[in-house]
Amino acid sequence: MRIIHKNTALWKTMKVAVALFIVGVLPQTAFAETPSSAAAAGFTENLNSYNSSMWYKSDGWDNGDDFGAFWKQDHVEFNSGIMALRLDNAGCPGSCEGKSFASGEYATHDTYGYGRVEGRLKVAKGTGLVTSLFTYANRETNPQLPERNDEIDIEILGKDTTKLEMNYYTNGVGSHETVIDLGFDAAAGYHTYAFEWSPSAIKWYVDGNLVHTENGSRGELPSRPGQIMVNLWPGAGDNVGWTGQFNYTGTPVKAYYDWIKFTPSS
Repeated sequence: MRIIHKNTALWKTMKVAVALFIVGVLPQTAFAETPSSAAAAGFTENLNSYNSSMWYKSDGWDNGDDFGAFWKQDHVEFNSGIMALRLDNAGCPGSCEGKSFASGEYATHDTYGYGRVEGRLKVAKGTGLVTSLFTYANRETNPQLPERNDEIDIEILGKDTTKLEMNYYTNGVGSHETVIDLGFDAAAGYHTYAFEWSPSAIKWYVDGNLVHTENGSRGELPSRPGQIMVNLWPGAGDNVGWTGQFNYTGTPVKAYYDWIKFTPSS
């Protein structure tokens, strides 16, 4: 995901998390290094409404210079059984700590290990945009973990919504990108995207069909349980070469999620 929830963004996130923990708002499961019993049982989240006991809306920070959006909780919307992540310039840059845009990110409090992560979604179209579904493990999920992130990614870039990009990071080491042709426009309708993660492989699926496998031959596979996350953001800084330059037309852009599911390994 080329995510940098570290450095500048990390201290902001940790400051917010610690403050919430102190006042008893943030569940202790947000700092779990291993999956809880609830995580081990799996879940299906139909996204009919905000499930604050299981998920949180990122609010009040950003992911660093290479990300063009500031996270605001009101940019995660629920309507008629669909969750939308909205990207616009409302209140920016004044209320966005200098960022030109605000957007939405939705993440589990808990961390999840080996199993199948999947979601049904319709992505945002537009050069510069990224729509995602991924797992993420870092010191943000447990202050005792190494700072380097583990991550498994499903990403579709708005500049070409007929392609799917898959990647993984282990201890901060990525560069395992694979891009495939979907055979359809992911911004035109809902499709199901998934990955199955085990100690020996990561397998990605589209509408139930296996499209790519990583077996560790290109680099060590991740092993740490991670939060399940989705977000919508425009590239900035060094990421522009990858995403393209986002040009806002004045109309809010949205990515839509019908459901998200986790099935633990048997």
